[in-house]
Amino acid sequence: MKVVFIGGGNMASAIVGGLVARGADPRGIRVVDPQDGQRKRLVERFSALRAYSEATAESIAGVDLVVFAVKPQQMREAARAIAPHVAPVPAVLTIAAGVRCADLSRWLGGYPRIVRAMPNTPALVGAGISVLYAMPDATDAAKLAAPLLQACGEILWCEREQDLDAVTGVSGSGPAYVFFFLEALEQAAIELGLPMAEARRLAYATFDGSMRLARASSEAPATLRANVTSKGGTTAAALDVLDAAGVRARFIDAVKAAAARATALGDELAKD
Repeated sequence: MKVVFIGGGNMASAIVGGLVARGADPRGIRVVDPQDGQRKRLVERFSALRAYSEATAESIAGVDLVVFAVKPQQMREAARAIAPHVAPVPAVLTIAAGVRCADLSRWLGGYPRIVRAMPNTPALVGAGISVLYAMPDATDAAKLAAPLLQACGEILWCEREQDLDAVTGVSGSGPAYVFFFLEALEQAAIELGLPMAEARRLAYATFDGSMRLARASSEAPATLRANVTSKGGTTAAALDVLDAAGVRARFIDAVKAAAARATALGDELAKD
């Protein structure tokens, strides 16, 4: 399969790396990015990859899939740049948060074979999860798009495009929530007198081990939490503080705020 990435940032690099690790030929991969540094970095890592500074007929010619991997605010300009050349392309995949298929289709001159996805940054180490939605006329496009994201981790499909805003709030922004709690746990360890290196090691190992335990268990997170919370014990003392501060409710509000921002971003971009 021949694919061109519009945008050569971290997520594009992660997908390219995943594809190559699974045996894809870099000669079939192209990247369009106006930044010299981005292009140089990709060519140095994948020597057979072809890099272009702008979207031209040559950069798009003969590809099976166009992948938009630019910031949402850059999507309209990027789409209109390839609109004159995109009609013969079998499929288009967008991983830009908030950008709706109908708007991308409009910017592409009515192009109908679009798959929209929300990946997350653990894709950089092959441990991401992506949720995909395909337009009604994009059944074959979905078959082309799915393997790219499977190269970086798990995938799920949703039937309603609006569900991707919720996905953005949960898993798209989710790594930042995990890192936030990692920061706090590390800082608490330091304030309790532990050396920084030891504090970080303890925080990382605790998150990693807890996730391994959760995945290995058939029990719900609430049950797993209860299993390590003895009445009147140390864990209960900690959770009492969190409950008194309303941390659970505020955290849920935060996730909903991220999802609402994704919806608002889509509304803003739809005006263009």
